[in-house]
Amino acid sequence: MRKIKKGKQVIAVLLMMAMVVTSATACGSKKSSEKEQLVFRMAIVDGEASPIYKGAKAMADAVYEKTDGEIKIVVVTGGALGDERGSVELCSQGDLDIASAANSVLTNFIPEMDILDQPYLWENEEQAHAAVDGPVGDLISKAAEDKLNVHVIGYLESGFRDTFSKKPIKSISDFKGVKIRTMQNQFHMAAFQSFGAMPTAMAYNEVFTGLQQGTIDACENAVSNCLSNGYYEVTKNVTYTHHAFTYIPVMMSDKAWKMIPDDLKDEFMEGCEEGYKAERQYLKDANNEAIKELKKKGVKFWNIDMKELKSAYEAEAKKRGFKFDPTWQKAVDQVIAETK
Repeated sequence: MRKIKKGKQVIAVLLMMAMVVTSATACGSKKSSEKEQLVFRMAIVDGEASPIYKGAKAMADAVYEKTDGEIKIVVVTGGALGDERGSVELCSQGDLDIASAANSVLTNFIPEMDILDQPYLWENEEQAHAAVDGPVGDLISKAAEDKLNVHVIGYLESGFRDTFSKKPIKSISDFKGVKIRTMQNQFHMAAFQSFGAMPTAMAYNEVFTGLQQGTIDACENAVSNCLSNGYYEVTKNVTYTHHAFTYIPVMMSDKAWKMIPDDLKDEFMEGCEEGYKAERQYLKDANNEAIKELKKKGVKFWNIDMKELKSAYEAEAKKRGFKFDPTWQKAVDQVIAETK
């Protein structure tokens, strides 16, 4: 009986050892084959119907694909994580993974960027894109790291801004006395003053009511916004002033950046680039579609002598003594020279 009992004990011990080895092997296998997914939040102030959202989503999708699902970006819309300035501050502190903000907002942190707020800086989209894809983008990236401790991972955009008005504006003389809402930007305001208009700073969410009540006679933005914000109900004229180009730089906190494994950083950036460059076409499509829809709603579109507008602004800028950082000016001049 003792021998049988002892034999049973030996068998039990062997079985237990086998189970431990199997379990350890299985755990080791699971650990080596499954990597923990990184999830980052990206804040944008636009809604899901906007080209900006489509571009942000394209960045997220491309990153997910190129990293084999190891990195996931969740796009949070409608300013749910704060306004542009607030989200930049959170990102700078490491409390938000990815922020986005118009270039004019970033001048609060990087004053040298005010050169991009100049009206009639770029003649076309190719120049505007060559700037951030080249020497100007390099300066933005360096300044963002030095001053905000963030990494620029892309450039979404709302593109050229045009004028929406109650009365037709077909020439510079038609601007005389027109009360127009602009961003609180000294260069944009100087431009409309040089045209003879009366620029007024107003909160973005008050523009429709301002137009409706007659507080303002006009506003300015990308054409697609005239449709999406319903401005066409109170402004039946769009003038192709193309007076300014708006970028939406996308920035990642240093804390989040350091979480990305070195062997995935190239794939991550490739995905970001693929996505934000796709947004350029989304924006173009949205503007073209908006023009068709607005025409159906009775909105009229007018061309204007942009050379005359540019000359008027440049004379005003000279009178006011507007000057820009020499290094940034050199980069801008390089882009213009190389894309003529």
